[in-house]
Amino acid sequence: DLDECATSPCKDHQYCLNTDGSFSCKGCDASCVGCTGEGSDKCKTCSSGYGKEGEKCTDIDECNLPEKVCMKENQDCVNTPGSYKCVCSEGFEDKDGTCVQT
Repeated sequence: DLDECATSPCKDHQYCLNTDGSFSCKGCDASCVGCTGEGSDKCKTCSSGYGKEGEKCTDIDECNLPEKVCMKENQDCVNTPGSYKCVCSEGFEDKDGTCVQT
C-alpha cells in the first residue's frame, strides 16, 4: 500500500485517511483550523471562539467572561458554539434594536 497521505492531498480544513490502495479526505472538527486527525484534540490551531484546554479546543463561554459582551439594557447573553448572541430578556422584545417591555 502506498501512503497517499504523505503528499498531503487534502484541503486545509481536512485530514487524510490512508486506506488500502487509496485514501479519503475527512473534515476537521468545527473547533479546528487545520487538523491532523478526527476530533477537537487533533487541531493544529483553534477556531475563533475556541481555546486550548489541555489538548482539546473547547468553546469559550463569552457570557461568563469578566467583561460583559451584551451591553444594551434588558439584554441577556446566550452562548453558542464558537460564539454568542444577545437576546432580549424575558418580558422584553426587540423593537428596532432596542429591548422594550412587552
